[in-house]
Amino acid sequence: MTKKNPMRMCVGCHEMREKRDLIRVLKMQDNTFCIDPAGRKNGRGAYLCKNPDCLELAVKNHGLERSFKMSIPKEIVAELAEEMKTIAE
Repeated sequence: MTKKNPMRMCVGCHEMREKRDLIRVLKMQDNTFCIDPAGRKNGRGAYLCKNPDCLELAVKNHGLERSFKMSIPKEIVAELAEEMKTIAE
């Protein structure tokens, strides 16, 4: 019997993928944002593909704002984009 892999939806392109193929963006209790590469930290999470275009789509379509139930400053989005570049490489 094979083990089921958890599936998550990218908030940018809305494609269902395996959890391990996505990057988890995390909002912690103090309203700070970070990328959770292991996917195990506490807090509200949203998933993005490793493609930087998905981050742009998520910002354009308000996918991250919907997931985190708050507006996200442009500075935070820029920081997330830089972190995603280092992880994707």
